[in-house]
Amino acid sequence: MIPESFIADRPTSLRRRPGYGVIARYRDWLPVSESDPVISLGEGSTPLVAAEKLSEILHCETWIKVEGANPTGSFKDRGMTVALSVAAGQAVQAVVCASTGNTSASAAAYAAKAGLSTIVLLPAGRIATGKLAQAIVHGAKVVQIDANFDDCLELARKLAHEYPVALVNSVNPNRIEGQKTAAFEVIDELGDAPEVHVVPVGNAGNISAYWRGYTQYMSAGKATRTPRMWGFQADGAAPLVLGHPVLQPETVATAIRIGNPASAEQALAARDESGGLIEAVSDQQILDAQAFLAREEGIFVEPASAAGVAGLLAKQQRGEIESGLKIAVTVTGHGLKDIDAALSRLGPIHAEVVTADLLAVATVCGLLD
Repeated sequence: MIPESFIADRPTSLRRRPGYGVIARYRDWLPVSESDPVISLGEGSTPLVAAEKLSEILHCETWIKVEGANPTGSFKDRGMTVALSVAAGQAVQAVVCASTGNTSASAAAYAAKAGLSTIVLLPAGRIATGKLAQAIVHGAKVVQIDANFDDCLELARKLAHEYPVALVNSVNPNRIEGQKTAAFEVIDELGDAPEVHVVPVGNAGNISAYWRGYTQYMSAGKATRTPRMWGFQADGAAPLVLGHPVLQPETVATAIRIGNPASAEQALAARDESGGLIEAVSDQQILDAQAFLAREEGIFVEPASAAGVAGLLAKQQRGEIESGLKIAVTVTGHGLKDIDAALSRLGPIHAEVVTADLLAVATVCGLLD
């Protein structure tokens, strides 16, 4: 760690650089005290990309909030910077989380930055390799449990209750506080809230986090409206749509493969208070939306991230989206998190080998008549 004496002599150092990270940018809105250390990897300020092709199809002005541009490749970093800063201020020695992948990657990275140990509980064999690799390389103690995510979360809660470790799943309110800053950024960039904001729904913390951010900004006079919150689950893991837990959730979208969301009550409140909805989409619709984003918008996302776009396309096909809306869509994680899912629809990858000859290359590329 850089010595405090070194930092004190350099007011433009990384930690003190204006706007560097979520806490630096929005500290007055966050539960981080002056005595808490700021554990940041420069998260936030992610791109809000104009989605021309999607806008054409929907007949709406559509923007994509690319949260895969965060340091560990997912939206989890927004909440983790706050959770780890508070935890470090409380002098804990370790943090614990249950995860389908992204939380573990983020927790391990931020804990490493803070000089803390990380314990990660994963459902055995149910995590994308890229995410598992992140947790491991950041030094986490990874324990695979022969159970689903919901069982892992229950064990993580018990560990935090019985031992001197801090739980950093989204049931930790500091996580939600950090995640709400994405809504602040959307308003700061667009000048007002969109009319609809679309998010994937798994453990259900993010939809309520966005809703909190939008309502707080409007109450402070920084927006004239709040959006309708539209959430989409995978139909094999759609407890909020079905109205009851799913004991054996199954979907290609591993990040939202959760059958009993910890933040279900808050998510339903966000849906109802905003006049929004939570619906389900099929795995095929999710994979089709993932491919659409990559090929038409230049944005590569993991399958769960594409659930919101899949939901929008499905609703448009049913004639359920009014023209002229301003829509923001959050894509939550980078496609490199789970390359197996992205490549599964393409079949065996084959790149033809040719000689180092201009004509040969032009021929194989279809450039000759």
